[in-house]
Amino acid sequence: MEVKRKVLAYITKGENTERKILVFDQKGNPDAGLQVPGGTIERDELLIDALYREIEEETGIRREQLELRGKVHKRNYFPEHRKDVIHERNIFHLIYIGDDETEWDNLVQSEGQDNGMIFHCQWMPIHNLPQLAARQDEDIEFIV
Repeated sequence: MEVKRKVLAYITKGENTERKILVFDQKGNPDAGLQVPGGTIERDELLIDALYREIEEETGIRREQLELRGKVHKRNYFPEHRKDVIHERNIFHLIYIGDDETEWDNLVQSEGQDNGMIFHCQWMPIHNLPQLAARQDEDIEFIV
């Protein structure tokens, strides 16, 4: 069985009942569902470098706009569409310290399959979050 190493980013802003988390959906592809930034760690890439690269590719947010709080969890995920693969998810919590935008579109520029897609990013209340795609929300309890 193949193991694919992944990173996921729980990026929050605000405190207590005002706390929000950054999510996005793919314009023109509603079946992809609501997601948090994340993706595959490239060969010989450091875990932390993959985290910041994926965040910037998918949301446009740069490293200096974030404060790393730490690693939340590491968990294996078994994608429904691939029975021969395990995703090793490394989940991190970051605080957004950049300019206050409510929502925006980001054109993905990467070497991956998301290249050229437009992701609509927005902040949602963490305590009233709809279900995320591919069980990406199963570790949010560790940061609430």
